[in-house]
Amino acid sequence: MTAIDPRELRNACGQFGTGVTIITTHCEGRDHGMTANAFMSVSLDPPLVAISIARSARMLSNIQKTSRFAVSVLAEGMEDLAWHFAGKPRLDLCDVFERRNDLPVIANAAAYFVTDLASEIVAGDHTIFLGHVREMSLEQDKRPLLFFRGRFGGLADPHPAPALLENAGYEFIW
Repeated sequence: MTAIDPRELRNACGQFGTGVTIITTHCEGRDHGMTANAFMSVSLDPPLVAISIARSARMLSNIQKTSRFAVSVLAEGMEDLAWHFAGKPRLDLCDVFERRNDLPVIANAAAYFVTDLASEIVAGDHTIFLGHVREMSLEQDKRPLLFFRGRFGGLADPHPAPALLENAGYEFIW
């Protein structure tokens, strides 16, 4: 069996376009945030979302200490925030957070989820955190910031979802 080159794996995964999020928590009197695209919905009942954090990230221990985290889905035009929380700080950014249920979320985000930690799973060099959603909000008029092949972008021409055919024998799994 051939060994998988980590850089090639990262490049292949970059073929999957994603949204861009900022993961936040409040620990030891300070707000902490990091940019991530490893986010997904897990369950509607109970309401669960998942994030994946590298073992080397400072955010990992902050979430473990607080047992809480928030996820803000960035909207188009928020690239500066994405870079800021990815380790390329912009000193001119201020007042980027709003408080929700005592956690920081990004002001004017397309959506946010405030969670309590439900479970954590060690997965190789990352930990997957399942968060039980306690509060959320969405701004339906905002379009998401997207990430593809290491670059930010947006929806060129969003198409509405097709009308669902009732009783047509199709099963959709969400």
